[in-house]
Amino acid sequence: MVTVHSVQELSQAYKILSQESVKVIAGGTDLMVLYTGGLSLPNNILDIWQLNELRSISEEQNYLKIGALCTYTELINDKKVKEFAPSLVSASRTIGAVQIQNRGTLGGNIVNGSPAGDSLPVLAAFDAELELGSARGTRRVAFNEFYTGYRQTVLASDELLLNIFLPKQQEKEKSDFYKVGTRAAQAISKVVMAVRATVNDNKIESIAISLGSVAPTVIRARVTEQMLTGAEITLELIEQAKTALSQEVKPIDDIRSTEHYRRVVTGNLIAKFLRGF
Repeated sequence: MVTVHSVQELSQAYKILSQESVKVIAGGTDLMVLYTGGLSLPNNILDIWQLNELRSISEEQNYLKIGALCTYTELINDKKVKEFAPSLVSASRTIGAVQIQNRGTLGGNIVNGSPAGDSLPVLAAFDAELELGSARGTRRVAFNEFYTGYRQTVLASDELLLNIFLPKQQEKEKSDFYKVGTRAAQAISKVVMAVRATVNDNKIESIAISLGSVAPTVIRARVTEQMLTGAEITLELIEQAKTALSQEVKPIDDIRSTEHYRRVVTGNLIAKFLRGF
């Protein structure tokens, strides 16, 4: 028998989390995939879909504060997200069909922890911060320190993800989002990448490169970033970047793709980004 706790206030959710072992769901899109795949539902579920206080998008100084229950549709349509986080809009457009975009949440994508999560490289490239809360209080964690392994996070059993603090894209910055899958939409990524850079007079002042589906967790390509920072964009540099990035990732062979394919595509994507300047 499955017990479902539906809450409308954060304090109610905290109380249940502090007293019971529960599976938290919001949109429930990931859980339904498992259920229709023949797996049993958890015995104890906490449904937080009605926590409307976690569904707002606002500006806080140099950040966008995005509630964990914001759906992909809400992100796609929000004027502030379009202006200050266009690559997050691009990522949201690639996630499932309209039905999934209407129901799936950014917080769910984060907590689910799949290395193929399409929104995650954007958050990693922009050095987002996550606000976690429980009956014990709230804390902020760097997104790039949230994952400890495959589908493993620092989120405690009594905590919820409340908000995402995403630095605004600056006027001189360029960002891009790339997804390579079997189809243009409604497909799990073979490679997913987000890049953020500031380039002046063909010289790279700063660059952040993040990838999914090429390691146990979403990763930042720190070695390649360091190599490119301060360098002038030339054909030779682009070839060096392709080689460096393809060697830095740690992909595997699986049912969707091969290790070799993922390495080649990863190199080609960073070349595509750099050729855009």
